[in-house]
Amino acid sequence: MGDEKSLWGVDLGGTKIEGVILKSAANPEVLFRHRLPTEADQGYAHILDQVKKLIDKMQAEAGYLPAHIGFGTPGTLDPKRGVMKNCNTVVMNGQPMKVDLEKMLGVRVEMANDADCFALAEARYGVVKDQFPDARVVFGVILGTGVGGGIVVDGKAIIGLQGIAGEWGHNFLDESGGPCYCGKTGCVEKVISGPALEKYYFNETGNKKPLKDIVALAESKVDPTAQKTMLRLVEFYGKALSVIVNILDPDVIVIGGGVGNIDLLYDRGLDALRKYIFNTSLDTPIVRPLLGDSAGVIGAAFLVS
Repeated sequence: MGDEKSLWGVDLGGTKIEGVILKSAANPEVLFRHRLPTEADQGYAHILDQVKKLIDKMQAEAGYLPAHIGFGTPGTLDPKRGVMKNCNTVVMNGQPMKVDLEKMLGVRVEMANDADCFALAEARYGVVKDQFPDARVVFGVILGTGVGGGIVVDGKAIIGLQGIAGEWGHNFLDESGGPCYCGKTGCVEKVISGPALEKYYFNETGNKKPLKDIVALAESKVDPTAQKTMLRLVEFYGKALSVIVNILDPDVIVIGGGVGNIDLLYDRGLDALRKYIFNTSLDTPIVRPLLGDSAGVIGAAFLVS
């Protein structure tokens, strides 16, 4: 299966580790895909063991081991210190994962966080390639349980000097978001992530509901607080995203994650964004992704091309 042009990628998530082999960068047909549980509760060494099992399975299927494998991670490799940071799979934090993987597998490893991989996949293989093939600068948003972002320029993920390029979710948005685990108060993630929206609704009503129910109540117009929650989302979404447009002025913005499925973001959300950008009109396409949960592992594979 495949040859030296094939791309291998691994999406190292909190609950699953998934591997993919793509035919080539020019023809990214999926030749093989496999996943295993991460079992992060058993510790860092066990995660490495699970990665080794996955790569062994891929090697057995392909009949060879490539010289270079891309890894998407739930945090960031600190380029200066060589250790992982900002991982919600906390046993990875402080670990020299790139070095450990290269020693264990005997290959070169390229690493980026899940938002970078999402943006890269949609730029090289997904909605951007499909609808905006001439786009050079792409910003990919993860808007779900957390809030993150990735920047792709001319088909390459921009990681940054400290490995934090695109970290949109941990910039100040509004004091009402309250303290964030990053040490600041009022971060984007604390205002418009899924849990933040659920918390706002609970604080207003005393009723605990999942976001999908809040959205449905708002759409049916039977719950004024649900509607208020959605209008608050729309307003702060416009404010938060305007910073990206003002600083980066990307050719396309792709919105991923569960919150990104809310229809309001693509009509009233654009009205809010239009109010806050430093321009007389909003020309930036704001689009939904095409690749779904495939984006992470496909983006990881593109890290090596």
